[in-house]
Amino acid sequence: MSEQAIKSMKLYSRVERVYAQLRDAGIADDGPIPLDVLCRFDQYHYDGVAAVEEGIARLALASHHRALDVGSGLGGPARIIASRAGCEVTALELQPDVHEVAARLTARAGLADLVRHRQGDILEGAPAPGGFDALFAWLVFLHIPERARLYRRCHEALRPGGAMYVEDYFERGTLTDAERGTLADKVYCRDLPRLDELRRDLAGAGFAEVEIEDVTAFWTEHVAERARSWRAGREREAALHGEEVFAGLDDFYSSIAGLFRGGNLGGMRLVARKR
Repeated sequence: MSEQAIKSMKLYSRVERVYAQLRDAGIADDGPIPLDVLCRFDQYHYDGVAAVEEGIARLALASHHRALDVGSGLGGPARIIASRAGCEVTALELQPDVHEVAARLTARAGLADLVRHRQGDILEGAPAPGGFDALFAWLVFLHIPERARLYRRCHEALRPGGAMYVEDYFERGTLTDAERGTLADKVYCRDLPRLDELRRDLAGAGFAEVEIEDVTAFWTEHVAERARSWRAGREREAALHGEEVFAGLDDFYSSIAGLFRGGNLGGMRLVARKR
């Protein structure tokens, strides 16, 4: 996965816009940030903090565990995991600019003692292979077509008895050529598995007890509301971020809503355990 090519996805461009959002919320530059304020702006996946809390509960995470967040973005999920479970979290992010902003936000949120940011590619291996009890990934695997290698690396990251929690896309129907083009051009997503392929590949990597929940209906509603809300706030968002950023995200949000509305793109939650 290329750290430059992924910038075709507008969600990942101009990530420093989070500072404007914080200033608009009354947070001074370089000052401390209350977590309940920061989490309004640093969760790029669907359903925000609730989705992270779902993952924590599914893996029964506790303070003595070590967790790895793959494709950790601005660090939002990692900070929630650390604050809710009280455990040490390694946040692994490919993109250098996103990684740097995330580390600064974590320091300002007072969580640098629990959340350790690392810039790198999971395909090259986890920061501490075999050292994690839990692995999380929210809307990350869709960017990585080398699925067999990805699952092996995730398996290698976990201790025996460890588990991973993933929320991601899958091919639910038969994607049209136009839908595949939109996914490739606007979401940096070039290949998606069907659920039977996913189960087979995870078993091949050594995972057992694979549980998959189809959350397509919920995500379809969620992304449609996100697109509507963003467009409804055009005047305010354009004033805050500039017309170019507003237009780019408007196109991205509406494209995702259209893909889910088509019925061929699916969303799933997955728990897979290492023997």
